[in-house]
Amino acid sequence: MDPRIERINNAADFVRTRIGDMKPVVGIVLGSGLGKLADRITDRTVIPYGEIPGFPVSTAIGHKGNFIAGTLGGRTVIAMQGRFHYYEGYPMELVVLPIRVMIRLGIGRLFVSNAAGGVNFDFRIGDLMIIRDHINLLPNPLVGRNLDEFGPRFPDMTRPYDPALIRAAEKIAAESGIELKKGVYLAGTGPSYETPSEYRYFRMIGADAVGMSTIPEVIAARHASIPVFGMSVITNEAHDDYAEDYVNDGDAVVAAADAAADRMSLIFERLIMSL
Repeated sequence: MDPRIERINNAADFVRTRIGDMKPVVGIVLGSGLGKLADRITDRTVIPYGEIPGFPVSTAIGHKGNFIAGTLGGRTVIAMQGRFHYYEGYPMELVVLPIRVMIRLGIGRLFVSNAAGGVNFDFRIGDLMIIRDHINLLPNPLVGRNLDEFGPRFPDMTRPYDPALIRAAEKIAAESGIELKKGVYLAGTGPSYETPSEYRYFRMIGADAVGMSTIPEVIAARHASIPVFGMSVITNEAHDDYAEDYVNDGDAVVAAADAAADRMSLIFERLIMSL
């Protein structure tokens, strides 16, 4: 057996022993400072990543490192309270391992979130941006021998983020009085923040927000034909006209994400309820 498949199966089998008869229909990935949504999950089972065979441990600021299975919006869900990043030194096989485990457990949709810098001049700290498309500057998680059990060698990425889910989220936000932006998310390797010239370049090639995650997870889900909904919280203005004493700060990013988490959580919960 392919050792990657064996790792996925072993992890999924372990999670099943912990969640019993629960069959999650939605997978959720909660990024920096966005773990609040996990507090809305009821009848919950918490599984630390360190207990799951073959799983790495999340070391990023604001990432608690748990799988949480339970009920949200009347649906059975499994949420990643913290994700894995390429910049932590993990190969892409491990970065997307939890997504493939969730697919093995039976999810039919994936919701992803992140904290991002707004390179679009119209974006402000605390804005919520629906991800309508992305630009990937990270290694592709599908490089290497294809996992035929999950999907084709050359999966289509024409619509990486599901149009129907986007429309539904926009309707929910409008009914709730929540303003949303919509744009293109770009992911780089990190962990250093980008230079002003890089921000300018990203804006020129069509990005609205920039971060260091999410896209590998989306690619792994779309490889398996799982519809994806994505949202970024704009936690800093990633411009190229900073004052001389400006410094990007990781703790400030987490604090800004935490302040916007309630609005994002409401949209995610009501969107799940509408499925």
